[in-house]
This record gives sequence, C-alpha cells and structure tokens, in this order.
Amino acid sequence: MAMTPVYRDALPADSLAERILVEALAMAEDEGWEGVELTRVAAALDVPATAVLDHYRDLDAVADAWFLRGWRAMLADKPAGFAAWAARNRIEHCLLAWFDALASHRRVSVEMLRSKAHLPHLHTWVPMVFDLSRTIQWLREAAMLEARYGTRRAQLEEVGLTALFVATLRVWAHDETPGQQHTRDYLDRRLRRAERLLQQRWAAPAESGAQR
Repeated sequence: MAMTPVYRDALPADSLAERILVEALAMAEDEGWEGVELTRVAAALDVPATAVLDHYRDLDAVADAWFLRGWRAMLADKPAGFAAWAARNRIEHCLLAWFDALASHRRVSVEMLRSKAHLPHLHTWVPMVFDLSRTIQWLREAAMLEARYGTRRAQLEEVGLTALFVATLRVWAHDETPGQQHTRDYLDRRLRRAERLLQQRWAAPAESGAQR
C-alpha cells in the first residue's frame, strides 16, 4: 500500500508555515478552534493573507499540519532493543508517542477532530477516514508488526488497532491527569486484554492441528 510521505524534519521554528501554525494554536487556546480565522492569523503575524494561503489552503490544512506531528512522533527513532519488545509494548510506545506529541494542545486537538466530523463539513469526512486509515498503517509499521499487508492477520490487526485508537482517543479527550496517566492506564489495560485474546486466537488452530 502506498503511504503518504511523512518527512522526518519538522518545520523550522522560524519558518512562516510554523509561525502560522503556532499562532493559530495560540488563538484557538483563547477562542476555540472554530473561532480561528486565517485572515486574523495573518494580521497577527503582520503578513498578507496571501502569504498564509501559500502554505495552508484553509483551516483544515492547518489542523492536518498539527496532526502530522503525531505521525512524526510515532516514526521517530526508537529506544535500543525496541525490535525485541513484545508487540503490546511496541504498540503502546507508538500510540503514546502520538498522544504525547499533541498533548500540549489536547483540547484544541479534540476540537479540530470534532470540526472535521461536524455534519456541515462533509468535505472533510472522506479525508478524515483516510487519515485514520493512514494513522493505523503508520502505527503498524512503526510498531514493527510482522503480518504482511492484505493477509487475514493484518486485516484483523487493523480492525483491532482502529478500535483501540478510537477508544483511547475518547479517554484522552477528557484526560486532565498529570502526564495523561489515565490514558496510559487505560491503554495498558486494553493492550493486555487484547494480547491475551490474540494469544488464544492464534494458539487455538495450532492446538487443533496437534490433536489430529
């Protein structure tokens, strides 16, 4: 499956694209994401609105640039010995990297997602579905899951990881605990439960074959 490129380097801190993103986030913290207007962002940065358009076609594109940081965090260099970790621990590390990367603007991030899913914003629905699919594909690759794309096991992993991601996202959206501890505890419980179920699922055929 062809993946959307994710560039390793973040936007330079002094680039106009980064300044636009930072200003939009700051404005959203004060007024909510729906209250952000790119013309006002341009005025705050003392640049023409056309300069903003050169980098972002609309506010949804600014949100996409913010969520791209989550993908970059998942794909960042891993700790030594990562490949030898249990799959559950690799998945947990990568998912928490995504959530931690966006934690500084958690409320605004949730508002961005709600805006994308808002009924009048039908033009954002299809891209949002594909972005969720890409997030899960990048998660599988970042976590070094071995099942080849298109196999039954890979398909089951994708369904399970999608459900896990969405469920954890709901918890994270309301998590006010230090260090997002509630989210971490929830994710740990879900992954341990899933690990047990998967072990039973894939061990069953082997046991049946051994009894024949």
